[in-house]
Amino acid sequence: MDMAVLPIRITGEPVLHEPAQPVERIDDRIRRLVEDMYETMSAAPGVGLAAPQVGLPLRLFVFDWTDEDGQRHKGTAINPTLLISPPPLGEPDEDEDSEGCLSVPGERFALTRSTRALLRATNVGGGDYEREAEGWLARIFQHEFDHLDGILYVDRLAHTEQKAATKAIRKRSWGVPGQSWTPGIDHLEG
Repeated sequence: MDMAVLPIRITGEPVLHEPAQPVERIDDRIRRLVEDMYETMSAAPGVGLAAPQVGLPLRLFVFDWTDEDGQRHKGTAINPTLLISPPPLGEPDEDEDSEGCLSVPGERFALTRSTRALLRATNVGGGDYEREAEGWLARIFQHEFDHLDGILYVDRLAHTEQKAATKAIRKRSWGVPGQSWTPGIDHLEG
């Protein structure tokens, strides 16, 4: 089965700002979507990608990240639930907490996230699983899970960062429906 790189929707597209629907059944269409999402995420490049980002309002995301110890964390989360620890108090660290999003390409802003998360989901083979995460993997899970609820990370930013994000989005004429980019084809300036 040939995989395809899918266009990634940019902030302002309605599918990114509305809650996604549960995946009713895992069939060939969903399996193909998952493969295409991995291909798209790799081409972007990114460490996570949610179905709404490729225009489908489904509760599904993929992730693929290698930690500092060289351990690869790769998986598919279908109809996930996510439990998180309370986030740390204080201002986010510009370096440690800087986050980006393929639907707000080329921009990065600091956001405080919970340091621990527990993901419960179904994999592409139909099996249920539970995955504890800390640090960056916990951040990835929170970021992608937010997409399923119609929330972009820029929506969660503190006031100063929020102003900078809004300005960057306005400067690029984003924030309106109908905009996307395709990794490997479109080169967006950072």
